[in-house]
Amino acid sequence: MADVDLSDCKLLPLDALHRRLGGRMVPFAGYAMPVQYPTGVMAEHLWTRERAGLFDVSHMGQLLLEGEGAADWLETVAPGDFKALPAGKIRYSLLLAPDGGVLDDLMVTNTGRALYMVVNGATKHEDIAYMAGLMPGSLKLTHMTDHALLALQGPEAVAVLERLGVVPELPDVPAVGAMKFMTGGPYLWGSVRLGLSRSGYTGEDGYEISVHASDAERFAEALLADAAVKPIGLGARDSLRLEAGLPLYGHDLSPEIEPVEAGLAFAISKRRKVEGGFPGAERILTALLDGPARKRVGLKLEGRQPAREGADVFAGADKVGVVTSGGFGPSVGAPIAMAYVDSARAADGTALEIEVRGKRLPATVVPMPFHQKNYVR
Repeated sequence: MADVDLSDCKLLPLDALHRRLGGRMVPFAGYAMPVQYPTGVMAEHLWTRERAGLFDVSHMGQLLLEGEGAADWLETVAPGDFKALPAGKIRYSLLLAPDGGVLDDLMVTNTGRALYMVVNGATKHEDIAYMAGLMPGSLKLTHMTDHALLALQGPEAVAVLERLGVVPELPDVPAVGAMKFMTGGPYLWGSVRLGLSRSGYTGEDGYEISVHASDAERFAEALLADAAVKPIGLGARDSLRLEAGLPLYGHDLSPEIEPVEAGLAFAISKRRKVEGGFPGAERILTALLDGPARKRVGLKLEGRQPAREGADVFAGADKVGVVTSGGFGPSVGAPIAMAYVDSARAADGTALEIEVRGKRLPATVVPMPFHQKNYVR
């Protein structure tokens, strides 16, 4: 395979480790990142489902929003109820454009003294500029460029962290195994400080771990020394999240898409549905009440040939949608896809066709996720 030009790419804190492990590096979100390791995407995918996979997601933006009224202000750009978010809890939310289009999706953690946010790597600089241009001078937004971000995902992730000796930093923080889904807090590995959250983009139980860049390689090597852990690249990360029915910004989410048609109405907190006050509230609340014109749906294809992003979806002679993510689902054993289709064609069981290389492939609308999620509630 020809070498990929990475001359314009930034390097992750773990770049040297990825190369030692045989990672095939590709450009992604402005960084050189491993798309796979020598075992291949299929093996990495299945290993994560069965054991524990280590992902380097340091390209993502880690932001700290500090100052009195931070939660109140964040509610002016996102539809979550951040004022009622308890310390140690995480909320999935959406950064909205003035018309209600999705500028990014993000995770927000109340640390007790600030709001810690993780945003997508490809949009982080635009997100920062957008928020900084709207926030009052009393608030401070810090981009934590001196930290790496790792994700340890899979059914053995908790046991791996316990064997490694990761413990709470504070008395009121639960042990790693006692953490619940969508919670986070400060932890220690020896003298190394870690910010742990229990969530995941794979559909499996797992953790995201923020660690200072100077400690990242040593910590990653300690994780990889456990027989249950293998490094996982972008290829398997994508197939895992597709099976979990989770959208990827820039593909399944964009400024042209609002939350309801994306199937993300749950990100609009109950109080906000009553009070509004977030960008595009009238448009979004109308879509909640009347239903959107199109919906994000799951599609399962017949045969073995996958459909990729951009493929048109048909009902008879009528084009009714477009694929936004697609590929083969190793755990499903079949090609799967997500698409936006006209709401009249979005019911489970609807027979459709996807055009791939001039040929129509039969597909059926199916519930998502395609593979059962295994979060610890």
